[in-house]
Amino acid sequence: MSIRFNHAIIAAIDRQASASFFACVFGLPEPVSWGPFTSVTLEEGVHLQFAEPAVAEIQMQHYAFLVEDDTFDQIYGRLQSGGFDHWADPQRALPGQINTHHGGRGVYFTDPAGHGLEIITRPYGGVS
Repeated sequence: MSIRFNHAIIAAIDRQASASFFACVFGLPEPVSWGPFTSVTLEEGVHLQFAEPAVAEIQMQHYAFLVEDDTFDQIYGRLQSGGFDHWADPQRALPGQINTHHGGRGVYFTDPAGHGLEIITRPYGGVS
Protein backbone atom coordinates (compact mmCIF):
# COMPACT_ATOMS: atom_id res chain seq x y z
CA MET A 1 0.00 0.00 0.00
CA SER A 2 1.31 3.44 -0.85
CA ILE A 3 1.45 6.19 1.76
CA ARG A 4 -0.68 9.24 1.07
CA PHE A 5 -1.24 12.29 3.22
CA ASN A 6 -4.91 12.48 4.25
CA HIS A 7 -5.49 15.26 6.79
CA ALA A 8 -4.02 17.58 9.39
CA ILE A 9 -5.73 19.11 12.39
CA ILE A 10 -4.86 22.79 12.78
CA ALA A 11 -5.45 24.52 16.09
CA ALA A 12 -7.58 27.66 15.84
CA ILE A 13 -9.01 30.29 18.13
CA ASP A 14 -12.16 30.28 15.96
CA ARG A 15 -12.27 27.25 13.68
CA GLN A 16 -14.84 28.76 11.30
CA ALA A 17 -12.88 32.01 10.93
CA SER A 18 -9.61 30.18 10.24
CA ALA A 19 -11.16 27.73 7.78
CA SER A 20 -13.05 30.52 5.98
CA PHE A 21 -9.87 32.63 5.74
CA PHE A 22 -8.00 29.70 4.26
CA ALA A 23 -10.75 28.85 1.75
CA CYS A 24 -11.06 32.49 0.72
CA VAL A 25 -7.35 33.19 0.24
CA PHE A 26 -6.64 29.88 -1.49
CA GLY A 27 -9.78 30.03 -3.63
CA LEU A 28 -11.22 26.76 -2.32
CA PRO A 29 -14.80 25.62 -1.72
CA GLU A 30 -16.54 26.77 1.44
CA PRO A 31 -15.51 24.88 4.59
CA VAL A 32 -17.67 22.08 5.94
CA SER A 33 -18.25 21.58 9.67
CA TRP A 34 -18.84 18.27 11.39
CA GLY A 35 -18.18 17.30 14.97
CA PRO A 36 -15.40 19.42 16.48
CA PHE A 37 -13.87 20.25 13.06
CA THR A 38 -14.35 22.73 10.25
CA SER A 39 -12.64 21.30 7.18
CA VAL A 40 -11.21 22.67 3.96
CA THR A 41 -10.53 20.20 1.16
CA LEU A 42 -7.41 20.41 -1.00
CA GLU A 43 -6.57 18.40 -4.11
CA GLU A 44 -6.44 14.62 -3.93
CA GLY A 45 -8.83 14.54 -0.97
CA VAL A 46 -6.45 16.10 1.54
CA HIS A 47 -8.32 17.84 4.36
CA LEU A 48 -7.22 20.64 6.65
CA GLN A 49 -9.39 20.29 9.71
CA PHE A 50 -9.56 23.32 11.98
CA ALA A 51 -10.36 22.70 15.65
CA GLU A 52 -10.53 24.76 18.83
CA PRO A 53 -8.38 23.00 21.42
CA ALA A 54 -8.90 23.75 25.11
CA VAL A 55 -5.63 25.63 25.50
CA ALA A 56 -4.84 29.16 26.68
CA GLU A 57 -2.59 29.93 23.71
CA ILE A 58 -2.29 28.56 20.18
CA GLN A 59 1.25 27.43 19.36
CA MET A 60 2.27 28.84 15.97
CA GLN A 61 2.92 26.28 13.25
CA HIS A 62 4.24 26.82 9.72
CA TYR A 63 2.44 25.42 6.68
CA ALA A 64 3.96 25.77 3.19
CA PHE A 65 2.11 25.08 -0.05
CA LEU A 66 3.66 24.47 -3.46
CA VAL A 67 1.45 26.07 -6.11
CA GLU A 68 1.48 26.66 -9.87
CA ASP A 69 2.47 30.11 -11.13
CA ASP A 70 -1.09 31.09 -12.09
CA THR A 71 -2.38 29.90 -8.71
CA PHE A 72 0.29 32.00 -6.99
CA ASP A 73 -0.95 35.04 -8.94
CA GLN A 74 -4.53 34.36 -7.86
CA ILE A 75 -3.67 33.83 -4.19
CA TYR A 76 -1.34 36.81 -4.09
CA GLY A 77 -4.03 38.93 -5.72
CA ARG A 78 -6.49 37.94 -2.99
CA LEU A 79 -3.92 38.76 -0.29
CA GLN A 80 -3.39 42.21 -1.81
CA SER A 81 -7.05 43.00 -2.49
CA GLY A 82 -7.98 41.79 1.00
CA GLY A 83 -5.39 44.07 2.57
CA PHE A 84 -3.69 41.13 4.31
CA ASP A 85 -0.20 41.65 5.68
CA HIS A 86 2.40 39.60 3.86
CA TRP A 87 6.16 39.39 3.67
CA ALA A 88 8.91 38.15 1.37
CA ASP A 89 10.64 36.46 4.31
CA PRO A 90 9.69 34.47 7.40
CA GLN A 91 11.34 37.05 9.68
CA ARG A 92 8.81 39.64 8.41
CA ALA A 93 11.56 42.11 7.57
CA LEU A 94 10.32 42.66 3.99
CA PRO A 95 6.63 43.64 4.27
CA GLY A 96 4.40 43.88 1.21
CA GLN A 97 6.89 42.00 -0.98
CA ILE A 98 7.42 38.56 -2.48
CA ASN A 99 10.67 36.64 -2.90
CA THR A 100 12.19 35.01 -5.97
CA HIS A 101 14.12 32.20 -4.28
CA HIS A 102 14.94 28.91 -6.04
CA GLY A 103 13.90 30.25 -9.43
CA GLY A 104 10.31 30.83 -8.39
CA ARG A 105 8.24 33.12 -6.21
CA GLY A 106 7.17 32.94 -2.60
CA VAL A 107 5.31 34.90 0.03
CA TYR A 108 4.56 34.52 3.76
CA PHE A 109 1.40 35.54 5.63
CA THR A 110 -0.52 34.54 8.76
CA ASP A 111 -3.95 33.09 9.41
CA PRO A 112 -6.37 34.35 12.11
CA ALA A 113 -4.82 32.01 14.73
CA GLY A 114 -1.30 33.28 14.00
CA HIS A 115 -0.03 30.28 12.03
CA GLY A 116 2.58 31.07 9.41
CA LEU A 117 1.48 30.27 5.88
CA GLU A 118 3.74 30.23 2.84
CA ILE A 119 3.10 29.76 -0.85
CA ILE A 120 5.96 28.94 -3.21
CA THR A 121 6.09 28.17 -6.92
CA ARG A 122 9.33 26.14 -6.83
CA PRO A 123 10.40 23.64 -4.18
CA TYR A 124 13.41 24.51 -2.06
CA GLY A 125 16.66 22.94 -3.14
CA GLY A 126 15.09 21.18 -6.09
CA VAL A 127 13.11 18.83 -3.83
CA SER A 128 9.68 18.13 -5.30
